[in-house]
Parts: sequence; structure tokens; C-alpha cells
Amino acid sequence: MVENVPPVKTWEALKADPQAQLVDVRTDVEWNFVGVPDLAALAKQAVLIPWQVYPTMQRNAGFEDQLKKVGFTPEHHIYFLCRSGVRSLAAAEAAQAAGFPNVYNIADGFEGPVDAEGHRGAVAGWKAEGLPWRQR
Repeated sequence: MVENVPPVKTWEALKADPQAQLVDVRTDVEWNFVGVPDLAALAKQAVLIPWQVYPTMQRNAGFEDQLKKVGFTPEHHIYFLCRSGVRSLAAAEAAQAAGFPNVYNIADGFEGPVDAEGHRGAVAGWKAEGLPWRQR
């Protein structure tokens, strides 16, 4: 089972644990137009590995291999992020099945659920919590 971790607790874990890393599993379109977490204050960078490939949105068949290729080992604590927490949960479960025991889903993702006006980014999630992010 993969634990859901609030964005602020994720930030604290990334700050405290040198083996903790953030993997943003959204698409390149989302990274480019919505933004990405800015971990510069922690002397880290978000690792960008899509769970689904735009525009077909088919599952990235090389996802697990890409985690290994960037140097992740079973000792790493890997926090997965998507727009709302759904894709990142699936990605974390796949990573766990591939031999990465210390995986976490960032609750509510980067933008969280929609608000009363149908907009994301204000109710919950990385951006709503006021955590650092930047345009790419």
C-alpha cells in the first residue's frame, strides 16, 4: 500500500532526507504550461518522468526502467506527484511493484481538485500550499 503524504510533509521530507526525491509524473505539456516544483532551496531538482505519454496518454512502458536509469535504488524515498494525485498513485504502485519499497503519493498533487469556479490550484495541492514552483 502506498501512503498519501501532504505536500508540506513532502517538502519537509525532501529537506530532511538526502535520499528523498520528487518524481513529477505529469506530461511534458503540463510541465511546460502549468509549471514544476522548484526544489532549488533544497539543492535538489524534481525528476521529470511521465507516467503517460502525451498526446495519446498511453502508459509510459519504460517508466520503471527510467526510474532506474536516473539512479534510483531501493534505498531512495521517492515522492510521486501529478496534477491531482491519481496518476502519481498509479506510478507509485508500479514503482513499488518494480522493487522500490519506499514510495509515496503526494496528496492532491500539484494543482489539487477544482474549486467552486472549476479552477485548480487554489483548494489543495502543491501550489495551494504555497510551496515553491516555477514556470519551465
